[in-house]
Order: sequence, then C-alpha cells, then structure tokens
Amino acid sequence: MKALLSFFTVLPVRGASLEQAAREVYLLPLVGIVTGLPGAVLLLSALFVPPGVASTLALGAVLVAAGLHHADGVLDVGDALMVQGTPERRRAVLEDTRVGAGGIGALFLVYGPTVAALAALCAASPCRAALALLAGEVAARSAMVLTLAYGKPAEAGSSSVPFVRALSESRHTTGVALALLAPLPFLFPLGVLTPLAVLAAPLVALVSIRIAQAAFDGIGGDVVGATGEACRAVVLVAISAMM
Repeated sequence: MKALLSFFTVLPVRGASLEQAAREVYLLPLVGIVTGLPGAVLLLSALFVPPGVASTLALGAVLVAAGLHHADGVLDVGDALMVQGTPERRRAVLEDTRVGAGGIGALFLVYGPTVAALAALCAASPCRAALALLAGEVAARSAMVLTLAYGKPAEAGSSSVPFVRALSESRHTTGVALALLAPLPFLFPLGVLTPLAVLAAPLVALVSIRIAQAAFDGIGGDVVGATGEACRAVVLVAISAMM
C-alpha cells in the first residue's frame, strides 16, 4: 500500500517507483478510503454550515488528497474529445498543458452533479452523505482498476502500461473481485436499493474503455483518472436518487 499511497495521494509517504505502484494496483480501491476520509469529515460540518458549502469543501478535500491528478485527467480528456481528427491528434492534445473549453466543460459535467448530489445527501443526513462519499471514492478507484484490467494502452510509452501489465500477469482476479466488492460495505448502511450503485464501476469502466478505443486507440493515464472521477459522480447521483 505504501507505493500506492505515494503515487496516488499527497500523503508524505516515501517515494515509490511506477513499477512498485503497479505491483500493488489491485489494492487501489482501498486508497479511496484514505482520500475519502477528509471529505467525509468535512461533510459532517453540514450540521453547522449550509449543505452546499460543506459539500463543496468535501469534494475539494478529496481532490486535493489525491493531488488533483485525476482532475487534471478530466481536463485533458475533455479537451481531447472535442478535437476533430485522428486518434494521434487527440493523443497530442492529451499531452498539451493548455486548457480549452472542452476541459472546462468536462469539469462542470463531472463535478457539478457531484456537488449537487452531495448537497442533497447532506440536507437529508450528513452522516449518510459521508458514507456515500466514501462509497464514491472507493468505487472511483474500482473503476480505474477495471479500466486497467480490461483496457488496452494506446501507446507503448503510456503511464498505464506498467499497471495493465501487472494486472494481466498476476492479481487479475483479486483486483477485479476487490474492485467489484469494495464499495459494498459503505453502500449497505444507506438503504435497500443503494447497493445497486456498485454497478457504476463496471459500467463506467466499460463506457470509458469503448470511448477511449474509438477516440485514442486505447487507454492512458488521463483516461484512467477521468474514469474514476466520472464514476464518483455517477455513484453519488445514483445514491441521491435512491434516498
């Protein structure tokens, strides 16, 4: 877990190589508990401040806990999907540091519904909102693992290659099983229907893999990160609709 925490969070854990993190990637859903805890605590402040404020701060906390790496993926993928042309041209946009309207629009489409769903959950019960956020964080990492397990890297030099290789060579079954089951402990206390939100991770991963294959000829680090962010939004919106 140390390598994953070093690579996927801002915790002051001793630096680890990409290869070390790749060997542990099957445990990635558990990192969602770590990144989700600051946001879950902040959601409890909805007892004292408006739900919208608490929800915005909570989402900000989980994004910062992850180093904003996956938010950067949302920006890059949003810009690249708006480009007309070949997969090679779109992949070039993924690597461009400039931000366009597509990236800003993607941020709005992913994080707007997330904050709105959290605010609705907070207004009903800050404690349940905290559990829902933890479920969303774990499911987000589950979707990332599933994308890596079944996606094909677009380029040989992609940062996703070591993770894809590690999952294909070993721990594939363990990683997939953990990805599918890890969100459930946080979903069961929320109601009879909310465990259905566990379907979000495989569904979002499937859609992401297909879009990435059509647009970029495969997945990459930005696609994997954006998949996780989209999955969190889907989970929270689904839970808010069920409660």
